Amino acid sequence: MQHNARDLNSEMAWLTKVIYASFKLYFRNPCEYKSLDEIIPPVYDSALPFAQLVRKYNFSFDERLALALALAPHIDSKLLDIFFCKNPNTDRNYSEFGGLKGTHHNGFLPTGETLAFILAGDDLSRKIPLLSLFSPGHPFAKDHMIYLEPSADGEPLLSGALKAREEFVEMVTTGYARKPDFNAGFPAVSISTRQTWDDLVLNAGTRIQIDEILAWMEHGDTLLYEWDMGRKFRPGYRCLFYGPPGTGKTMTACLLGKATGREVYKIDLSMIISKWVGETEKNLGRVFDKAQSKGWILFFDEADALFGKRTDISSSHDRYANQEVAYLLQRIELFDGVTILATNLKDNLDQAFTRRFESLVYFPPPKAPERRLIWEKAFSDKAKLAPGIDLDKLSEQYDLTGATIMNVVRYASLQAIRRNECEIRLVDLSQGIKKEYAKEGKTV
Repeated sequence: MQHNARDLNSEMAWLTKVIYASFKLYFRNPCEYKSLDEIIPPVYDSALPFAQLVRKYNFSFDERLALALALAPHIDSKLLDIFFCKNPNTDRNYSEFGGLKGTHHNGFLPTGETLAFILAGDDLSRKIPLLSLFSPGHPFAKDHMIYLEPSADGEPLLSGALKAREEFVEMVTTGYARKPDFNAGFPAVSISTRQTWDDLVLNAGTRIQIDEILAWMEHGDTLLYEWDMGRKFRPGYRCLFYGPPGTGKTMTACLLGKATGREVYKIDLSMIISKWVGETEKNLGRVFDKAQSKGWILFFDEADALFGKRTDISSSHDRYANQEVAYLLQRIELFDGVTILATNLKDNLDQAFTRRFESLVYFPPPKAPERRLIWEKAFSDKAKLAPGIDLDKLSEQYDLTGATIMNVVRYASLQAIRRNECEIRLVDLSQGIKKEYAKEGKTV
């Protein structure tokens, strides 16, 4: 990291030199340079994070400066203090410098206007093209490096803050971007499983459909880019998992991530949905923005709570609810990762959604042969079944899902451990089954 810090310090030293030369040229003070382009950016030959980034993208002078300026508050904020100088004619900051003051940060935070001042001064012909640096197709946006916040209504286009994304700052400084924390700004939690495909018991038809999804995740890039089908297919993949609770929908999402080396994030719908107009779209936007270009799987459990059938417009609330649905449709279609929506009842979802899924996968309640296999796989290798326990009979007699069978096994196993035994007793299995039936308002 010391060597990486050396590269970053060199970049900040170059940025400082460019800023001071820009000031001299703008205010017509003596300057050793006739043009900023004479100040050649550093060349790095190491295999360290920042050096690799610079070599990979081969940025132009303007791109390199925009990148360094966005990183400056995170690396050496004092070098921007020069922008605090006041105009002696107005006794206030120079408006052409742009800049903002943070909520907690005391230093100068650059805006697009700051970048325009440094690079262009009064030269409008050089200032206008700078907006193209922040277009959706530019590597800054596509690879989630830096961005220009949208300006307020009626304010100059370049007046938005020039920011580096949090993961990008971590990557160029430490070489590693940590997983995002669960919070209001990112209402999703990483989920995983220690189990394998052998532990998952699915209906044969369901398993075939899951294998089709797996094929896309493993070979989709080949289809899109090597076979040049990206012109004909949308990016990403959209799935709907539907079926009763406890039938393996969440576990399947985790196993898809595990098999393909992808992160799986379960979206907390309680933090997504807001009673305030426009906030639901913002919450969804944060999740999709963070996930874009990372290959993540976004898993929306109980999706009908948010993505249910759209209503007729009888009130302003209905109108905004329908706007949220339309917004989500747009984000899902543009997302380049895998989106999985899970619901207990497919009929609760708006058909506008289901038409847009590449795959609709039904997770039916397990039948007796599948329940028998689940029972068999459920117990610890250390456990011994007491005489009289007939798994075939349990499978035939009790209509349980995989999740409820595991709850029964957990209960019976803990009872055995409390007795300091390894033997699983039928009476404990029976009691566990009664408890699970009672949860659903049923009796044995």
